[in-house]
Amino acid sequence: MSAAQEAPTLAETPPGPPLRRNRDFLKLWTGAGISILGTRVGTVAYPLLMVWQNGSTVDAGLVGFAALLPLLLVQLPAGVVVDRWDRRRTMIACDVAGLLAMGSVGLVLLSGRVLLPHLMAAAFVEAAAGIFYRLAERAAVRNVVEPRHLSAALSQNEARGRAAGLLGQPLGSSLFTVSRGLPFVFTAAGHLFALLTLLAIKKDLQSERTAVRKDLRAELAEGFAWLWRQRFLRTAVSLVAGTNILFQVLSLTLVVIVKESGSSPAVIGVIGTVSGVGGVCGALAGSWFGRRFSVSAILRGVFAAWTVLMPMVALSDNPFALGGVFAGLTFAGALMNVAAGVYQVQVTPDRLQGRVSSVAMLLTSGTNSLGPLIAGFLLGAVGTTSTVLGVGVAMLVTTVAALLSPAVRDAAGTPAAGPVDGPPERAAHSPDTEEI
Repeated sequence: MSAAQEAPTLAETPPGPPLRRNRDFLKLWTGAGISILGTRVGTVAYPLLMVWQNGSTVDAGLVGFAALLPLLLVQLPAGVVVDRWDRRRTMIACDVAGLLAMGSVGLVLLSGRVLLPHLMAAAFVEAAAGIFYRLAERAAVRNVVEPRHLSAALSQNEARGRAAGLLGQPLGSSLFTVSRGLPFVFTAAGHLFALLTLLAIKKDLQSERTAVRKDLRAELAEGFAWLWRQRFLRTAVSLVAGTNILFQVLSLTLVVIVKESGSSPAVIGVIGTVSGVGGVCGALAGSWFGRRFSVSAILRGVFAAWTVLMPMVALSDNPFALGGVFAGLTFAGALMNVAAGVYQVQVTPDRLQGRVSSVAMLLTSGTNSLGPLIAGFLLGAVGTTSTVLGVGVAMLVTTVAALLSPAVRDAAGTPAAGPVDGPPERAAHSPDTEEI
């Protein structure tokens, strides 16, 4: 029996107040949204600072490597911590760490200095804290909303993240134009705001936990084992991992393309704005597509779209043309994130939310830190056009692998985001459930 067949339908769930009247969800959503916006502003500023001040793509790659390295090193222990510790206290600690790390960078840069080791260390700390925070918030959502509102809540979370990208790109580049330390001061302020809203939430962010704690390796193994039983996942995560590296290469390549065209850093903000619109639209459309297409169909369709769009980055340095290409890329990515994210949260037991999410994120994004390194050296060796074309070839190979994979084809009937709004604990034990 599938998860959609086993769980109650929406019609069987008593209606409740609309999601917009759920104050605790609104506080969690708003606080996390401002924090994400601040992080996005800081992320935009890293390569700008290295390229425009130091003139080094290698330095930009090193800072990007430090900011993405926690995806490899911190994901698994973060999942265990989120499942073990109080989620509210974990998120508070994350906001404090991000506030101190980014505040220190802002103060140093406002004094006119920049030290590569300090920037790398601060980027690592802030990114690591962000992983803990996102895992805890993702796991907490279904404890502050009614079951029938879970799909809408997670769709709004994805749209929030895309909107942060939409606003963060022009805001980060604009603040950098005014003062190179301002983006990092803004990021620190975002963490402070998130901390204050978090303290105002009344509901518990987790269900009661009665299980006896095991040792770290046993708890990690439990998360891995749950995902390993999902046949489709074993293939899908390896494919998604490869595409994530390609997107990291494209991101740094875009900065260099804009610089070589003689444009201002603010142009990157224009491109980010157009791209962000695509991401928001994709997030809002995610529920619609998830109700009508399988996880397999969405995965293959998104990969095919990326295969067509990625090489187009090399065709023009016009900011609106580049923005249009990136809008298509982010629309497809947001659509897939919503479908996969709703399905995973619905079918995963609350006690495993942190570990399951962390293992999935590690498998799909743990190697992201290689992207800036690869991009830095490729751009220095062969230039922007050859780098982009190489990314396009790699994406084509990935798409062909997805189309030919028996595991992906066999998952064609798996719902991406069906009307499963019943108790997640029941749905989690269905042998047919699979996740991206």
